[in-house]
Amino acid sequence: MALKRIGDVLLKEHVITEEELKKALKEQKTDERLGETLVRMKIVSEMQILKALEASTGVQRISLINFTIDSLVLGLIDENFCRRNNIIPLRIEGNRLMFATSDPLDFAVSEELRMITGYRPKAYSAPKNDIITQIEKYYGFTRTLEALGVKQNIMLEEETLDEENDFDETPMVKLVNQILTSAVFQRASDIHIDPLDEKTLVRYRIDGVLDTVREFPIKIHNQMISRIKVMSGMDITETRVPQDGRIQTLIQQKTLDLRISTLPTVRGEKVVMRILDLSGTMNKIHSIGLSQKEERQLRQMIAQPNGIVLVSGPTGSGKTTTLYACLNELNNPNVNIVTVEDPVEIKMAGVNQVQVHPDVDLTFANALRSILRQDPNIIMIGEIRDVETAEISIRASLTGHLVLSTIHTNNAIKTITRLLDMDIEPFLIASSLTGIVSQRLVRRLCPECSTHDAPTEAEKSMFDKYHIDVKSVKRAKGCPSCNYKGYAGRVGIFEVLPITKGMQKLIAENAPMSELEKQAQSEGLVTIMQSGLDKVKAGVTTLEEVMKVASE
Repeated sequence: MALKRIGDVLLKEHVITEEELKKALKEQKTDERLGETLVRMKIVSEMQILKALEASTGVQRISLINFTIDSLVLGLIDENFCRRNNIIPLRIEGNRLMFATSDPLDFAVSEELRMITGYRPKAYSAPKNDIITQIEKYYGFTRTLEALGVKQNIMLEEETLDEENDFDETPMVKLVNQILTSAVFQRASDIHIDPLDEKTLVRYRIDGVLDTVREFPIKIHNQMISRIKVMSGMDITETRVPQDGRIQTLIQQKTLDLRISTLPTVRGEKVVMRILDLSGTMNKIHSIGLSQKEERQLRQMIAQPNGIVLVSGPTGSGKTTTLYACLNELNNPNVNIVTVEDPVEIKMAGVNQVQVHPDVDLTFANALRSILRQDPNIIMIGEIRDVETAEISIRASLTGHLVLSTIHTNNAIKTITRLLDMDIEPFLIASSLTGIVSQRLVRRLCPECSTHDAPTEAEKSMFDKYHIDVKSVKRAKGCPSCNYKGYAGRVGIFEVLPITKGMQKLIAENAPMSELEKQAQSEGLVTIMQSGLDKVKAGVTTLEEVMKVASE
């Protein structure tokens, strides 16, 4: 039987031990394959299984995200058959039917495919979730576009829309839902819908990089935008001015908050949807990418009974994630924590979270005034946007509260000058500010395929400049595990500046930025660039990634 053969293969390739196999067979559920049991028990990863199968059987792994599936081959095999056996057809070459499966040793499926199609099947292996994603993407989109009267081929050259048909809301609802579901499957943070002359592009931002995932005929663009506007409570008759909206929905058992923005362009309305996972798991301070020294400094900052801790950086640099990690550390029944956020991204048990509503004048400043009458110990403010919010935050910190917030500045020292530019008295900043964390996000190298290499002359020059000794660095390569991008996920690089007595003295004296920088360096400040280079040395990321977000 195929299940036993998988166990034998994994034993032969030394991926698992006899004891682990016996344990997995004992724990295996009746409707579960052995490979799924081993992954569920975290004995092996799915990629380790596929690698072992490739080494033992010669069945090649394939990246489905980068593979263009021939839409004609989808009509040969029923969608339910694909879902039941977790396979997807890829294309036909001569008399061979290429298909992807998560269990290439299940020869019964190959035989069924031969009988159903008349072609000789050739199996490739791919992770189960990748196959499910492609089934949703291709079968779902194909059905929906056909219902809309759109004939689809790969290049979209022959796509037409039957304009005599009345707009059928149901297929368009399905199309928008499939775009959202596909984005969630692929861990996208934003969805862009861009009108061009001949077509509409749907792009997902994954790990900070935009990728085009679908193309639709321009004729259905307005219908798609109208559906999104209806969902988010916008005025569908107004197409000349930008609009903002919001959708809260449940996709793949995840509660999502979608922030919608429309922008009129010369070719039509562009839409960007920001995806916020309200059911997201809470990060711990030790898991966000801080070095041991940086983690120790941050913990000392938030351990103070009062004062302000600011997290700075551009939009999308992970500031809110750091704040939530700090709140998670501080959250216990003995303290009263109140937050003011726009939006509330993750709901935390035991924390009183307030959503800003400017339409009813519930701004950061007004909410903060009310919070101070709620006997708080710790206050988290989503962002210091104006002088009023900054002044109230400083007053709160001086009256015995610990205040956490974010601010848009390029580095830790510039955060101090930003507060001074707001006309806040230097002595108030010096007496209230506890510390500043400046941060950026860089893509993390794929652990499956990154390779060691000697540093180039340019890299050596950069490392020498910061007195970092490096013998080798890692390079992005690309494999099925990371969809041939070479990177998988993101990690933070940080600049942590505790406000010491020496810094307080300079701030109170309104010293120039150059003196503040000199003092910080004398106290051992590790800049964002240095933090990034340390992660390059450790093989976590590449110099190219660090240079994109950090420069000095």
